[in-house]
Amino acid sequence: MGVQKKSILLVDDSTMNLTLVNALLSNAYTLYTAISGARMFKLLKHIRPDLILLDIEMPEMDGYEVLRRLKSNAETADIPVVFLTAHDMEEIGQHSLVMETVGHITKPFAEQHLLSNIERIFIEQEAIEDFSLGISA
Repeated sequence: MGVQKKSILLVDDSTMNLTLVNALLSNAYTLYTAISGARMFKLLKHIRPDLILLDIEMPEMDGYEVLRRLKSNAETADIPVVFLTAHDMEEIGQHSLVMETVGHITKPFAEQHLLSNIERIFIEQEAIEDFSLGISA
């Protein structure tokens, strides 16, 4: 029996970005996509991703509002979120919700940069889970 792939939900209003990231990540991860925050919330009723890559600049509901709603819902609050954005760290850092994320990846990005950041985040999350299990055992 093989190891199940980690799953990633990519939320971005750009179909070009959805296509690009899908091409980069689909071999290593199970990838789900949503073109808006509203569609993401509908999808979350049916799936439980291991990570959400979230664009900040989207019409109707920006990434900050999506993140606020995610973190205020007990069923989705513990899903790790990474901002995937053209904003620089200074702009992102000025927003109070940035502390609710596990990182950010700046667009445009190199394929290896994206892959290594996601892998690092999964390794860190597993270490946190292992530590938590060790404490409670």
